[in-house]
Amino acid sequence: MTPLTLRTRIKICGLTRETDIDAAVAAGADAIGFVLYPKSPRAVIAARAGELARRLPPFVTPVLLFVNATPDEIATGLAAVPHALLQFHGDETPEACAAPARPYLRAARMAPGLDLLDLAARHPGAQALLLDAPVEGYGGGGKVFDWSLIPSVVPCPVVLSGGLNPANVIDGVMHVRPWAVDVSSGVESAKGIKDAALMHRFCQAVREADARIAAAADAGT
Repeated sequence: MTPLTLRTRIKICGLTRETDIDAAVAAGADAIGFVLYPKSPRAVIAARAGELARRLPPFVTPVLLFVNATPDEIATGLAAVPHALLQFHGDETPEACAAPARPYLRAARMAPGLDLLDLAARHPGAQALLLDAPVEGYGGGGKVFDWSLIPSVVPCPVVLSGGLNPANVIDGVMHVRPWAVDVSSGVESAKGIKDAALMHRFCQAVREADARIAAAADAGT
């Protein structure tokens, strides 16, 4: 997991409005996710993702979320948001994830029996594994999974997702010590509509978790 000296990165996913982009950046988000999966209530088309991504300041990363997309659909998304990180959240093979030759996150549904180490080995090109709860269909379901299912050592960065919100993200960061956390429904007033106050509280809670970890490390030295 993440070394104690590192800051936990924050990704806020499923944004659809300019005001929410601005509020997420002001709250301290490191990455902003755009859902290019038409069946999602948070879906945007590629052109709209491009419009929203152009509001991002330097050093805030746009992420394009795909579910079993075709190569043409991925290419269209990258044409609209050329510097995006890709996130694969469906049944994509390692070869399909690697085909665009771009940095990507591989989502994993943390059901009992999943061999996360095998998944990491089959995706050597993944920059990180995004760990989510097992739900019907695709995408997040706003549910927390059993964090004890995560191996103590994973050979690539971990992004903790699944039901996180301002009330539980401190526990998640302190228990898992992930490279990053990912939130969507936990900072919404309605599906696809983010709440500025909740985003601010979420980011504050992550920073509080980092401060507690740093204080514990200092106390042990």
